[in-house]
Amino acid sequence: QVQLVESGGGLVQAGDSLILSCAASGRAFSRNIMGWFRQAPGKEREFVAAITWSTGVTYYVDSVKGRFTISRDNAKSTVYLQMNSLKPEDTAVYYCAARSILTPSTSPANYDYWGQGTQVTVSS
Repeated sequence: QVQLVESGGGLVQAGDSLILSCAASGRAFSRNIMGWFRQAPGKEREFVAAITWSTGVTYYVDSVKGRFTISRDNAKSTVYLQMNSLKPEDTAVYYCAARSILTPSTSPANYDYWGQGTQVTVSS
């Protein structure tokens, strides 16, 4: 089993920054890929970013490239999502997810474990 606990959400203004954290525990081999997803009201859950735990290789959806940065701290077993230049359309519940298979995926269905989510609200 893998446990994921997100933190760091909040209410900010457009142009501000936030950093989300995802503390992971449990079987390390079950969390080879760590991803961030988001879900806005009335919309499907969408991929935001992912990182390969062992190599640090990162992947992003086009809408956040250049604004968001995913990173990991192996010693703390924590994955971060640094979000800069936030826009109102970034408003959503953000979820951390873990995938055991060592190939990246942008589909929520391909992730095995999920955190409880943290709300990010960006006002205009």
